[in-house]
Amino acid sequence: GGRPFVRGMELDEDESSFPQEAAAAIIKYSVESVLSNASYNHVKVPQWTNDVIELTMKRLKELNQPFKYIVTCAIMQKNGAGLHMATSTFWDNSSDGSATLKWDSKTMYCMTTVFGLSI
Repeated sequence: GGRPFVRGMELDEDESSFPQEAAAAIIKYSVESVLSNASYNHVKVPQWTNDVIELTMKRLKELNQPFKYIVTCAIMQKNGAGLHMATSTFWDNSSDGSATLKWDSKTMYCMTTVFGLSI
């Protein structure tokens, strides 16, 4: 088997730190795959968030990196309301990490985060 690729990026298999760029590319791919042609519909949001999380997790696992992953996804209708999100972590900055994508369309926002914890 060759080395893993993620949308044109080769991963360094010897690297023990969180693959932030690859995770960001995976999130973008997953969100766009699920939501690119969608208009906000509150009935479909639970399925969309599940689909984004499952596709992201599937592709992260395909990296075959020594990490446990946590994926979060929030979808919000674009209606002028404010939204503030924050995260605090207590981890090893040399190996653990995260990647977040804030994506939007004409009708919605989608905030997706991957946390990677070294095993």
